Formats: sequence, structure tokens, C-alpha cells
Amino acid sequence: MTRKTIGSGDVLDAYIEETTLRETPVLRRLREETERHPRSRMLLNPVQGQFMALLVKAIGAKRALEVGTFTGYSALCVAAALPSDGKLVCCDIDAGLTAIARRYWAEAGLAGKIDLHIGPATETLAALLVSAGPASFDFAFIDADKANYDTYFELSLELVRPGGLVLCDNVLRNGWVATDPEVDRETGILRALNEKLGRDERIDVSLLPIADGVTICRKR
Repeated sequence: MTRKTIGSGDVLDAYIEETTLRETPVLRRLREETERHPRSRMLLNPVQGQFMALLVKAIGAKRALEVGTFTGYSALCVAAALPSDGKLVCCDIDAGLTAIARRYWAEAGLAGKIDLHIGPATETLAALLVSAGPASFDFAFIDADKANYDTYFELSLELVRPGGLVLCDNVLRNGWVATDPEVDRETGILRALNEKLGRDERIDVSLLPIADGVTICRKR
């Protein structure tokens, strides 16, 4: 038994996907289309998407938030895991890319569960605090511009109920947060956020080396 995280690689990734990935045909087609896009590096790892869906079911979430939607893969994973009367609020600034998302959400029969807001996420989240109120959501996933991650986290934490989860994606920044934290401004921001969350007494926290790293925060 090793105490170290097993290094990922093509062979191990393929094994994990072949043995436990339960990707629906719609999710697979969305992933394949997104992989042909010039910005395909932003696509969520499918194993991570399945893990997020499991978390949503495990906490019995009915209302979820997403900051950063891209072509809609993560939103599709979360929406499918919500109950029939569940709702996912998505925040993004790109109407063109999210048009791809809307097409697949409709194909999956889940468009009615998803409320997409086009505009700055900070404004959308602040408006939700007024309209829905604090502690009105069960789950939040942050995967957007890194410069505003701390703000997104604070707003999401206020919106999520005690016992709810806030997930922050890409927190390892290709490993640079540990090996080269000054490589660029975004890496420095994520390193500072990781350190903050590690000390934050408002949450229970675990940083997992899935894909590019995801931090799971449970609000106390």
C-alpha cells in the first residue's frame, strides 16, 4: 500500500474509463464534439463528471449552481443526477459556446432542469443572494476564470446550505501550484486559494488529484 498518489497516464486513464465510466451516448457525443473544438482543453474530465454526479446524489441535492459552463458537459452530468424537480443554475459569458450546451441538454431531455444565465457570474450570484437568499442551494461547481475564483467561492459558499458542497476545479494548475507557483498570475491565485481553503474553519475540505485537481468543500 502506497501513501503517494498514483501518477496518471494514458494507460491508467484508459483503464479507469473502461472499467467504471458510465457515460451516456449523449454525453459521449458532446465530449467528442467538444474535443474537436479549439478550446477543447477546457472540457471536463468524464471520470470527474461522473464523480460529481455521485456527490450530487449522495447529498440529495435539489438545487445546484455552476460557474463556468463551456459546452455543457459538467452541467449535463449534474442535471442528470438531480431529481425530477431539481434545478441547476448555470453562469457563463459565452452565448456561442453555450449554444452547443443547450443543444445537448435538449437532446438529453434535461433542458427544463437547467437555467442558463449569460453575463458576469459575480452579478448572477449576487442577484441570487437577493432573489433566492443565502443557503438556498445544495451544491456548487466553480470552473471559470481563475482571477475571480476567490469571489466565486465566497458567493457560492454563502448561497450553499450547511452540509452542502462547493467544488473548485483546476486547483492544481498542471502541478504548477507546487512546482512553479510564479509561472503566471492565475497559478499564484490558485495557490493562494488552496492555502486559504486549507485553513478555512467554515468548511470541511479535501483536495483530490482528479484530472487537474478538484477541491471539495463541505459547508459547516
